[in-house]
Amino acid sequence: MNLSAFTTHPKIGIRPTIDGRLGGVRESLEERTMQQAKSVAQLFANELRYPDGTAIECVIADTCIGGVAETAACAEKFRREGVGVSLTVTPCWCYGSETMDMDPHVPKAIWGFNGTERPGAVYLAAVLAGHTQKGIPAFGIYGRDVQAADESEIPADVRGKLLDFARCGLAVALMRGQSYLSMGGTSMGIAGSVVDQSFWEKWLGMRVEAIDMTEFVGRLQKGWFDGEEYERALTWVKAKCPEGKDYNSPETTRPREQLDGEWETSVKMALIARDLMVGNPKLAEMGLGEQAQGHQAIAAGFQGQRQWTDHFPNGDFMEAILNSSFDWNGKRAPYILATENDALNGATMLFGHLLTNTAQIFADLRTYWSPAAVADACDGYQLEGDAEDGLLHLINSGPAALDGTGEQQAEGQATMKPFWDITDEEVEKCLKATTWHPSITEYFPGGGMSTRFKTRGGMPSTMTRINLVAGLGPCLQIAEGHTVELPENVHDVLDNRTNPTWPTTWFAPILTGRGAFSSTYDVMNHWGANHCVLTAGHVGHLFITLASILRIPVYMHNVAEERVFRPSAWTAFGTENREGADFRACENFGPLYGRG
Repeated sequence: MNLSAFTTHPKIGIRPTIDGRLGGVRESLEERTMQQAKSVAQLFANELRYPDGTAIECVIADTCIGGVAETAACAEKFRREGVGVSLTVTPCWCYGSETMDMDPHVPKAIWGFNGTERPGAVYLAAVLAGHTQKGIPAFGIYGRDVQAADESEIPADVRGKLLDFARCGLAVALMRGQSYLSMGGTSMGIAGSVVDQSFWEKWLGMRVEAIDMTEFVGRLQKGWFDGEEYERALTWVKAKCPEGKDYNSPETTRPREQLDGEWETSVKMALIARDLMVGNPKLAEMGLGEQAQGHQAIAAGFQGQRQWTDHFPNGDFMEAILNSSFDWNGKRAPYILATENDALNGATMLFGHLLTNTAQIFADLRTYWSPAAVADACDGYQLEGDAEDGLLHLINSGPAALDGTGEQQAEGQATMKPFWDITDEEVEKCLKATTWHPSITEYFPGGGMSTRFKTRGGMPSTMTRINLVAGLGPCLQIAEGHTVELPENVHDVLDNRTNPTWPTTWFAPILTGRGAFSSTYDVMNHWGANHCVLTAGHVGHLFITLASILRIPVYMHNVAEERVFRPSAWTAFGTENREGADFRACENFGPLYGRG
């Protein structure tokens, strides 16, 4: 069964612009200009995929664009073909305001070829000035080294910027017109679960759909799910999801019959949540045509505590399995589902998923463990390596994807991979590394199962969080670092201080010696909320680029300056303090869908 919220795939439009002067100039450049566009299209087709694993589709203008008539014809083709990202390429001078892409909502970049025979770089500077003047920011791509006019190889630095822009632009295009599904309301007063519809609409171009928790109750009671799939899923769960130790006291231990019922309800909840997000044609066969459509949600949140969990099994299994890259139907793209309906963490998870096509770890940023505190608790054990300045304990009650075990590998390192790259053996390792425990009854009177695993060490990873600030709007925090693996006895001592039924990731941020990254303690102390997201890989630069397209300022990051890529207009707001310039630029241009 292949269910997806993505009903269409936005395409990348490539615009080969050219010097419009006929009589020798344009004719001499036609083949070279179109070849540049085709080279980029081939690069994208080879390197990029949509979240469902299919290859990226590119659309090239029918002709080179030398003036406004061809600009209009290209724009019409792009509208017809569903283009969501625009890239202009040229080896030469072109008429800037006549050939530029004027759509204010489509992410755009220009690659001006660095060659001396024809001034592609001059056009690049001219048209970027036009974009800045008109308030339609665009990214400028300009190779460091001069190339010969007939050279077709894309330099490594240009290649990197083309791919980074395309990944981020597609993330923007994939969000536009989709939904966030709020399942229930605010959980335990958590600010992130007070869903701000203006944020989703103005910055992300999405709508917020909402259901009451009684929708779950009704579907459970009426059997509004695929019964055949339920039986198959339950069989798979019994075989693949080993139940671990019950940590409840004798007074709060729940009987076996009740636990079996909680497992059954948990599996049904996973089916229902997925169907609510993306629909299910099986429901139409059951006479449930309206319910079969779903809410076209590419992300969702489940309120859970306490209005649900006081009475029904918690959402831990549902959240963990849907966020993973596999289930009883095999390998597939994750369904982004935030615990406690923390929509801001849900948005951050969505960013990480769309930028990398991988599963995401949702977690509490629970504790900073200093070297001294670890030594005191663990018989003098000394943290070392990445963890020598201390550790951040990322832990939550269940929604961390099972990919977060770190049992997938790339180039000899623990990681989380796109589902199409995950081997069957890695799926089995992730499942075997996870145990499922009867939830702590005091926390969850309605029962349910909680996941337990510990993330393998050595995984390059990026911790992120979107926060909302009154008078400012959304802003983003980023911390690149590595997961850390502790000796078993040390891990157990520290883990048992919190809750041994929950998944743990030990994370050490990369320190710069400045500001919020002066120490690991400072990272914890500057974090803006109780939740965070962990994405595999050092991809903070992609979050920065994506945020700039959406006009979300970044107020804390440890990404090296040479990796930061923002629209050229940002330079006009300051070159010394790039963080301040980012805030001023985002305020000046406003949210991507908030104007025009």
